[in-house]
Amino acid sequence: MGDRCHPVTRVVPDADLPEEVVWEGCFITAKKRGRWEYVGRARDIRAAVILAMIDGDVLLVEQYRVPLGRNCLELPAGLIGDDAGAEGEDDLAAAGRELEEETGYRAGRLEDLGTYWSSPGMVSESFTLVRATELTQTGPGGGVEGENITVHRVPLADLAGFVAAKRAEGCGVDVRVLMLLATDILGEQA
Repeated sequence: MGDRCHPVTRVVPDADLPEEVVWEGCFITAKKRGRWEYVGRARDIRAAVILAMIDGDVLLVEQYRVPLGRNCLELPAGLIGDDAGAEGEDDLAAAGRELEEETGYRAGRLEDLGTYWSSPGMVSESFTLVRATELTQTGPGGGVEGENITVHRVPLADLAGFVAAKRAEGCGVDVRVLMLLATDILGEQA
């Protein structure tokens, strides 16, 4: 039996089987490895998720998401290296670009907080979490043509109520918003 410092090594069924591409589009690839079916980004496209803070407020975006059939409240985010010729795009440069496109704020400082996976049992996509500070508003935001993004600047102290109100409106809430609600969810345990 293992413990925190000495985990038990287990054989994972299907881990050594070859990966099969079942279908590939411009942005998504459906794959199969043994009994496992999952999706990932095509062409080694990655994503950046931006935690943008200004004067005790956090910037959130809201936009319609076709897979959900409704608006979704999210941290600003975007793809890295998705445009032709941008395959080697730097994660922080892409995060800065996406932040300004979506929110209308430019970051004076961007910090890489690591790589994370949002739903590893079904999706192989990872994202780089980037903290953006020293923000200056340069425009209204809203994204590029066709994105129709609404920007929300929310005081952290009011975030739980804001999220509850958006949920009551029928808005979906991206799982990454949970990290901002952690102390509210954990209560006195935190």
